[in-house]
Parts: sequence; structure tokens; C-alpha cells
Amino acid sequence: MGLSLSLAAQKKSETLVLIKTSYGNITAKLYNDTPKHRDNFIKLVKQGWFNDSPFHRVIKNFMIQGGGNKDGKTDPGYTVDAEFRPQYIHKKGALAAARMGDQVNPERKSSGSQFYIVQGQKYDQQNFAAAAQRSGLNYTEEQKNTYATLGGTPHLDGTYTIFGEVVDGFDVIDKIAAVQTGPGDKPVTPVTMRIEILE
Repeated sequence: MGLSLSLAAQKKSETLVLIKTSYGNITAKLYNDTPKHRDNFIKLVKQGWFNDSPFHRVIKNFMIQGGGNKDGKTDPGYTVDAEFRPQYIHKKGALAAARMGDQVNPERKSSGSQFYIVQGQKYDQQNFAAAAQRSGLNYTEEQKNTYATLGGTPHLDGTYTIFGEVVDGFDVIDKIAAVQTGPGDKPVTPVTMRIEILE
């Protein structure tokens, strides 16, 4: 009895971050069981790294990506060790770390600052079966149901670190994902962000 109480006391509440954009605000929580990514993201937010930085890659029905700073620096010059957790999937609203491709990055280490938020799309049983076969993962019924009802991008599962999820502002993801883009999936009119920690 005493042990479970002390474990419960140790369970830290999840950190919330507020991503402010011209299309509205997105609130996300950072997972405690991806501590390297959580702590790195908090550090960058406190340093002001993301202040006025752009969502530089936007693909409708897939994801919105940002993480460079406003001066055009794409990352802080380091990577973060992968923290894959099978309970986290690329459902709509998943907050995940971008990274270099497997050829140059076989350990699948994450970029120091590049992240994306999943928009994705809904998957019926047939489409999901094909995507699940590609990822080679065993999904729970709850996870399959999430992809059918909320949607996401299952083909990314198990290869990119998911370190948080959106809890409010799903409509803002949709608005940003719908902006007009040019070469390189870059928004024609810049979409910038500011991120703060909600204490």
C-alpha cells in the first residue's frame, strides 16, 4: 500500500505548452516517459528559440512542421536520442520530433528542435491494414479505433519519436494545414509561432 502511494507521489504532472499562432492557439502536453525530448523542448521554449519562428513545411492531410528559429537557423546543432514508445501513435494532434533520414541517421535520432504536429486523415479497416503492414507494429483495438475516428499518419509509427499531444486547438491545426503553399511545401504567407510553458 505504501509503495503505490509513493509511486503516485512521484508521478509528475505533464507539462503543458501553449503554441500561439495567427490562426489561434494550440495547447499540447509533453509526455513524461520521453524525458529527453520533454526536457529539451522545455529548455528551447525557455530560451525563446521558437519565438516568431515559422511553420516552414505544411502538407494538408499530413502534418505541419516547424522548429527553426526566426533567424533561419534550422536546429541548435545537436540531436536527441530516440525515445520510441509503442503506446504513442501518430494520431491527429501527435507532437513528434523530425529527424534526418535512416541512411544518414540509422539510430533515428531526433533533430534538436524540428517538430511536427500530425493532421493526417481517417483510416478505414482496409487502408489501415495496409499502413499497419508497412509499419510492422501490433496495434491495440483502441489504437485502430483512434485512426478510424480521429485519424492520423500510421506509416510514421515506430520510426519517429512522439513526445506529446495536442489537447486543445485541433481546429488551428486544420487552419494551418489548409494554407496555400509554394515550393518545398512552404506557406506562401509565413505562419509564425510563439511557444510558452503553462505553469
